[in-house]
Amino acid sequence: MPQATATSYSNRRRHDREIVALAVPAFGALVAEPLFVMVDSAIVGHLGTPQLAGLGVAAALLTTAVSIFVFLAYATTAAVARRVGAGDLASAIRQGMDGIWLALLLGIAVIAVALPSAPWFVDVFGASDTAAPYATTYLRISSLGIPAMLIVMAATGVLRGLQDTKTPLYVAIGGFAANGALNAGLVYGAGLGIAGSAWGTVIAQVGMASAYLVVVVRGARRHGASLRPDTAGIRASAQAGVPLLVRTLSLRAVLMIATAVAARLGDTDIAAHQIILSLWSLMAFALDAIAIAGQAIIGRYLGANDTEGAREACRRMVQWGIASGVMLGALIVLARPLFIPLFTGDQDVQSTLLPALLVVAVCQPIAGVVFVLDGVLMGAGDGRYLAWAMLITLAVFAPVALLVPTYGGGLNALWWAMALMMTVRMVTLWLRTRSGKWIVTGATR
Repeated sequence: MPQATATSYSNRRRHDREIVALAVPAFGALVAEPLFVMVDSAIVGHLGTPQLAGLGVAAALLTTAVSIFVFLAYATTAAVARRVGAGDLASAIRQGMDGIWLALLLGIAVIAVALPSAPWFVDVFGASDTAAPYATTYLRISSLGIPAMLIVMAATGVLRGLQDTKTPLYVAIGGFAANGALNAGLVYGAGLGIAGSAWGTVIAQVGMASAYLVVVVRGARRHGASLRPDTAGIRASAQAGVPLLVRTLSLRAVLMIATAVAARLGDTDIAAHQIILSLWSLMAFALDAIAIAGQAIIGRYLGANDTEGAREACRRMVQWGIASGVMLGALIVLARPLFIPLFTGDQDVQSTLLPALLVVAVCQPIAGVVFVLDGVLMGAGDGRYLAWAMLITLAVFAPVALLVPTYGGGLNALWWAMALMMTVRMVTLWLRTRSGKWIVTGATR
């Protein structure tokens, strides 16, 4: 085997091992997160329909509120990974602590808004008169756990940046088990009803945050990093997070517009749309796991001033993204007779669902590239470009999607608009990675 070919093969194997070592545990931790809501739903569902409806409204509000701050994980991962690559572990952990302090401050601010405003949010979200009291109760109690949820996000970013995705997996599994046991005990054993479910989730989240803090504090003491809040560092973490916040809000706007358009198409279309969104989210976990590996690996290479390593890792991860997308798309096509009946027995919904589902299958290789390049640019700290790229994508998608009810085509046309959205994202991200402007080396960007 020629020397160049042998070296190239060796590099690919090295990148593959890194990607698998980070992505597989990350996927497990990502899947564990939505299981919290599933457990709550299963337990509360036996209390009655109004309680379950109230939980649905409150959980949707909480998920939206917390997901807005996902930049706490993304920005922290990139910043910490750079310092790891530069060989400065004390500075890496210090950067992570700034993100954790920011998470605590943001969590307190959210509580200050959520507690008095809970009835208003529930009303705006359209809860029925019977479900609203339960939604308000659950939202108020659960909001007390938001600081812990945000600390979990930031601390997860710290460990990912330190190239550790196994600890978040273990913490997520422990949190899931504790949440289930606490919910069952408080809802039925203590007779607290939906309030017991909320308290169980809060306690589980606080436990997860505490576990993360123990790990981070031990690392800080081992490497001599300060644990005290640093105003300049917290401000820098917030500034790094603003572009990613814009990106996240733009992406949420895309999903909200799509759901609003589907609702205007009729009950059958919105039902089919919700099923597709559930599958879309599940597949996103697999692709997002590769993106998380990308954030950690790219940040480390750039911090170590290894531009060629960063380029090689990017190329290899794109190949992983394409291959994963092809496999997921094929799985959708081959397994559709098995899973569609699990979601609905309504023949009208099934017939509406099928063509749109095939569009989703075709899109998966594109989605694979999008998720990977998104992770690469996040790892590079290129948040400002990501924000502008997502705003451009929203500007292209919104008018096309909003015209679907006028010009016809139903749900199938709407998901072709979603395919257009993903294609625009892929083009904007590909142009950036090809330009090389994202490659900025050093411990800080």
